[in-house]
Amino acid sequence: MFCRFAAFFLLLLPTSWRLAGQATTPPPEISYERSTVDLVSGEVVFSGNARLLDGAALLTADEIRYNRLTDTATATGRVTLTRGPQRLLADKLVYQRRAGTFSAEGIRVGYHPFYVSGTSAAGSIDEISITSATVTFREPGRWQPTVQSGRIFYSPGKDLRSEDARFGIGSARPLPLPRIQQNLNEPLISYFTATAGYRRFLGAYLEAGLRLPVAPGVKIGGDIGLYTARGLMAGPSVSYIGSDDGRDLRGYFRSGFIRDSGDKLTDILGRPVPQDRGYIDWQHSQRLGENLTLVGQLNAWRDSEVVRDFRPRSFFPVQSPDTFVESVYTGHNYFVSLFTRLQPNAFEVVQERLPEVRFDLLPRALGFGIYQSAQASVVSLRERPPAGAAPRLVSDRADVYYAVTRPFTPREWLSVNPVAGARVTHYTNTTGAAAAGGYTRVLGELGVDAALRASATYDYKNPQWKIDGLRHLVTPRLAYRYIPRADAGRRYIPRIDRREPLTSYLRPLGLGEQRSIDDLRATNTVRLGLDNTLQTRDASYGSRDLLVFNNALDLRFRREPGERNFSSLHTEIALMPAPWLQLDVYESFTLQTGTLQEFNSGITLRDGHAWSLRFATNFLRRESEDYRIEGRAHLNETLDVLARFQYDARVRRLNEQAYGLVHNLDNTWLIEYVVTVYSGRRRENGFGFNVQIEARNF
Repeated sequence: MFCRFAAFFLLLLPTSWRLAGQATTPPPEISYERSTVDLVSGEVVFSGNARLLDGAALLTADEIRYNRLTDTATATGRVTLTRGPQRLLADKLVYQRRAGTFSAEGIRVGYHPFYVSGTSAAGSIDEISITSATVTFREPGRWQPTVQSGRIFYSPGKDLRSEDARFGIGSARPLPLPRIQQNLNEPLISYFTATAGYRRFLGAYLEAGLRLPVAPGVKIGGDIGLYTARGLMAGPSVSYIGSDDGRDLRGYFRSGFIRDSGDKLTDILGRPVPQDRGYIDWQHSQRLGENLTLVGQLNAWRDSEVVRDFRPRSFFPVQSPDTFVESVYTGHNYFVSLFTRLQPNAFEVVQERLPEVRFDLLPRALGFGIYQSAQASVVSLRERPPAGAAPRLVSDRADVYYAVTRPFTPREWLSVNPVAGARVTHYTNTTGAAAAGGYTRVLGELGVDAALRASATYDYKNPQWKIDGLRHLVTPRLAYRYIPRADAGRRYIPRIDRREPLTSYLRPLGLGEQRSIDDLRATNTVRLGLDNTLQTRDASYGSRDLLVFNNALDLRFRREPGERNFSSLHTEIALMPAPWLQLDVYESFTLQTGTLQEFNSGITLRDGHAWSLRFATNFLRRESEDYRIEGRAHLNETLDVLARFQYDARVRRLNEQAYGLVHNLDNTWLIEYVVTVYSGRRRENGFGFNVQIEARNF
């Protein structure tokens, strides 16, 4: 009874017993099962689920010794200090309430996904200095990324700083880091891959890529690859991200260089591939101000096949390298842009823009229901085909387009929008002697856009397919454009911005929508379209599309040589009756002859994350007829299997077979084992085996 009374008495000592001039602070809230008084030190000893609550900070331990005079709490045995989502564990901790600081032994602290442990620590809950520290990504484990340093400064929820650290996996940390400064809201490693395998074209190979933090938002590293049939490829890499007074910045740089000692074959022009090969890939985006942005990319390849040979995953999605820089200023109702496209590669044809300054006025009301829109641009164009392929083209061009429209809605289901426009284009450089002083082309446009909208609803329900009523939206469309002299002056104009030679899609109809300014055709065309959409109610989004079925064709009153009165009928279908089923179809069909020109389709079946299967076709008359099957199945929490097949029906050959296993290791690494068999005349022919390790979300 005496000990309990003494503890209660010491906690209620009047503030007048404090040192003169010391500000008062409210006492902490303490709960416990047992308490005693150390008569020598004057400390009260609380034990048995001892808890000390100090504002937002909660201290728990097997034993807490509290000194009222110094306002200090010493906790031992299963110590936990918590404030909000931040939690600190220690073997022993001394907490100084007045300063809000502490010192600790055997500390463990962290906030998902970064955790830090050390022999001792000191600081406040906002910044902690930890000695003999180890930083672990996610929970500690033998396969988790770790950083070790003699001293680490840790600011929970903000950043982590250290010098003379070492990086590695688990207890193996072979990589020295002179300095590390990691934003805890960003991944520890923005890029890590390790790949090993065999391809007949490359031999046995080992590849690795790594980027590590060296400054706020900046990660530096490199890519390296060793190929028994080719040699060593290596190059630096950088990624960066940051914001400064609202200005966002992000980008990355990758490169690789090799002295290739293998069989390099030929490039896309049939020329021998050089021995010294390399590539540079740089992408950048930035918000310079509230209304000003900057984006750019650089793809410099020593030859047309270097990325295909050594970085196939980067090559096949985008097979034509592009290099450009664009800055856009967004005004209240307009855009001003500066665009530059360059040709760093000698094996491709690029319409260089050096540069193009462009102004776009969005539709703006003039009064009486009339709206105006405009475009204006000045550009210096250059085209330098590979040596001997074609003559070099030069064009300096100024272009202005202006249009007015007057929308009418006589009924809520009918909209009619007449269009009148004019385009004036001046060429300083010409291809004809008769226009040596320059050539100016003036074009006029008349047209109309009309749409009729109708709908119907049906009280149909199907709980199995989650259909709660049906709504059918039907929109017949009509567009007409008359541009009688669009082909004027063709013999004087350097055709740099020209039509793409192979396309089965309907081209833009309006004069202001066409980008092939140097290759315009006289137009007198009606475009007819019919859009169908079938929807149902959705609890999350209000409604969802079950079926989209659109058709369109052109009726040409003026035709180019070889063209028919009617274009092919173009059909787009998207069927999405349930989350586990999706069907996509594109079709181009010539009505006059009953000939299928193009047919692309894809059917996807999936059962959540358990499995997925996709069947796709690609048919282009006289060009290709391919069939592709891809499947993936989830065996358990750590293993997936996959397979991929591509069949060429024209030559009756299975061009590609791939069989793979994906292993999720500790929810940190994805290890993919793939066996691939290629057939046919291609650079990738033969047998390949690949093991790839990728970092997952850190």
